[in-house]
Order: sequence, then structure tokens, then C-alpha cells
Amino acid sequence: MHPVVLVRDSVVLVRDSGVPLAVQLADALRAAAVGGVLRTGDRLPSTRALATELGLSRTVTAAAYDQLLAEGWVSGRRGSGTYVTAAPVASRAVAAPSARVVAPSTEPSVVDLRAGSPCTDILDVAAWRRAWRAGGDAPPDGGPCPAGLPAFRVAVVEHLLRHRGLPADPAEVLATGGSTSAISELARVLPVGARVAVEEPGYPRAVWALAAAGGSVVRAAVDDAGLRVDALPPGLAAVYCTPAHQYPLGARLAADRRIALVERARAEDWLVIEDDYDGELRYDVAPLPLLAALGPDVVAHLGTASKMLAPTLGVGWLVAPPAVRQAVLANRELTGARPAPAGQRVFAALAAHGDLARHLRRLRRELAWRRAVVTAALDAAGVEIRGDEAGAHVVAVLADLGAERAAIAAAAESGVVLDGLARHHGGSPATAGIVLGYAGPSRADLGRALPVVTASLDVAHR
Repeated sequence: MHPVVLVRDSVVLVRDSGVPLAVQLADALRAAAVGGVLRTGDRLPSTRALATELGLSRTVTAAAYDQLLAEGWVSGRRGSGTYVTAAPVASRAVAAPSARVVAPSTEPSVVDLRAGSPCTDILDVAAWRRAWRAGGDAPPDGGPCPAGLPAFRVAVVEHLLRHRGLPADPAEVLATGGSTSAISELARVLPVGARVAVEEPGYPRAVWALAAAGGSVVRAAVDDAGLRVDALPPGLAAVYCTPAHQYPLGARLAADRRIALVERARAEDWLVIEDDYDGELRYDVAPLPLLAALGPDVVAHLGTASKMLAPTLGVGWLVAPPAVRQAVLANRELTGARPAPAGQRVFAALAAHGDLARHLRRLRRELAWRRAVVTAALDAAGVEIRGDEAGAHVVAVLADLGAERAAIAAAAESGVVLDGLARHHGGSPATAGIVLGYAGPSRADLGRALPVVTASLDVAHR
């Protein structure tokens, strides 16, 4: 058995730097591997032993190891420990003697904290490659499959039952190109000029997709309990909403409103478009039942792989009433449109080997940790926060639109890109604030950006 190496001399932590200790620890161990202080095959201390050695909590050391494991710097062996696997290939290539040495840029890189990007840092590279290889091993398609590949639809059914509590049959599932693509397809099977209610503030791409297909968009009020069902006007053809985690304010649609929405949809012949864009990502309590489970006869349920994996796959799913599915399929037959088979194969391979479920467990832990870091920084700065313990963004509340613009401008001067609530309104903004995404950047970039964010919000409050 390899002896455990001592890493204390390789780690310097600055506890009041504003950069999370887990990020500093991962950076120090990574630098030790690049510099040769830690070598391939070296066995690292356990998370508990390292925490004791450095005077940290085990949560910090475990988070640092998780990050290095996701990046490929270390590997875990069951019952044996954590071992250095050397720098990833790309890193070694840069350091090769024959490579031209390029001076590092003195300009800080831009950190994009707009919501919507997935956390690709924790993807298991080996599992990702294995799934793509499995997808490539499949024979070429002999013809179009408008409903989606059977293996993909089976994988979606298992995913929905396990992670969203929605029982379905593969025959009830259609593959899509993602949520926005599915919204466009649903809009095209509605009557021309149909009135569709959309949450305000809400998802701008949903508005654009509906309008581009000839729909007439009606703005629907939301509050801290989600969509105001009582405020929806009569004469609608459809209602688009994000009940699991209202985008962008982050509320969960209350149980009584879910029931009221389904009852009104049945009584007034609405189609409810339920966009479950990040419903798998909840950290406090189990999510409320999906609208599709309450009203399968009036609800079209949308899901996507983009937020939990990567947009690279370009796939999602639609579970809808039979008449809606048939109309979408008929439109696909006429236009020749179909979702990408390659992404479906990769998703199915990830699910078949259990890699998708393992990834989701890691993702929930990672995003819960990031949310805690972000909210702690905002709390310390005295910033009001909106949003449930779910998803990959929070809203930092500001007093007015002028403060919102000031915060965005101040952050941009320091290389941090922020998104305001203003662009999520169709009319005059009723609320102001920053929609702060924390999934996309690396832990190091997030730690570097948070002091900029809090300083920019302070400027906005003046």
C-alpha cells in the first residue's frame, strides 16, 4: 500500500481572503501536482485526516476532493483512499519542454454569473466519454424516428419516475430538442393567434418562441407563491409556467394554486405548458407533485438535459395528452423536423449505466454548496435574497431599476457579467434585482467574483 503523503507544506490558506477555503485547498493541491510536489500515485490523506491536519472542517476538505475528482486530478479507490492521477492531458501538453512559453495575461478573465449555464465542472469525464462511445457504436439510423429513439424514451420514463415522481409510458414520451424547441412545437399546434399566458417576470425565450409561432402573449402576474391563477384572464388557449421553480424569481407554485390551475384548465379548455427546466435540483424538501401528475389530460410537461448535464446533447422531452402528442408528431412528419438522435443515445447510455443518477447526486451536493456560499456572501453584505433552496440561481433584491443598472455596470467594470430582472419583463418592470447564477463558473471563479458582486450591490444601494 502506498504511504500517505503529507500535504501541509504545500497548502497556504488565507482565511479572510474572500475566496472559499475549499477553493483555496483545491487550487493548492492542483498546483502541487503540476509542480511535481505531488506525484502520480501519491496517496492523499483522508478528508477527515486532512481536515485535522489543516484545522478545517471535513466539509471543506471533502468539497476540495470532489472538485479535484471531477477535474481528473485525483481518483478514489474503494477501501483504499484517494490517489493523485497526475495533471490532465491538456495541462501536461502546455507544460511540455517543446511548447512555446506564453506569458500569462495580466487581464482578469470575465466571469459570467448570468443564470442558465449548467455546472459542467463536476461531470465525470470517464462516464461522459463512455456514453459518447456507446452512442457511436450504434449503427446508423435507417430512417427518421419522429417520436424519439426507444432507448431514450425508456430512459426518460425511468428518470421521471425516480427523480420527479411522474409515472409515464414510453409511448407517452416525445423526444425534443430542449425546452425552447418544445415550446415552439407546442405553439405551432395551437390555433393561429391563440392567446397564451406567460409569467411576468418570466422566461424571455418562451415569449419569443410563442410570438414567433403566431401566438398572442398575455402577461400573467406572479408573487412569492408563484403564478397568480386567480389573476389569469378568460379566453386563453394555453398557460406557460415554471411551477417547480418559477423563473426567474425562484418561487414554488403553492399546492392550492396547482389544483386551481388544473381545474381552470379543464373548465376553460386550456393547455398548461409545464416547463420543469431544473426540477431535479432541489435541496431543502421534496418538490410538490408535478402538474402533469395532477392533470395529465390538460398538462404538457417539458424537461431538458441542458441544466443537469450540458446543452451539448441538445435533447429534452415532452409528456402530453394524446391529442397534443399526435398533433406534434403530425407537424414533424410534414416538416421533417426531429430531435438529434446522437444526444438521445448519449443520454440513454448515461442512464443505462447508472451514471446519470450518480451525476445528479453529485450535482445536487455541488449546487447546494455553491448556493450556501453565495447566500452567505449576500447575507453578510445585508442583501435581501429571493428564491427557494433549489435550482442554480438566486435573486438579489434591489430597490429600483436605477439600482439594478448601477450594479450591472459596476460589476462589468471588474469583469463580472450580471443579469437584471428588467429584461425578464415585457412591460414596465414591477421588481428590480440581479438574477445571480452560480452553476456555470468554476468554484475559483465564483469565489473571485462574489466580492465584486457584493461591492457592486453596495454601489447600487448608495
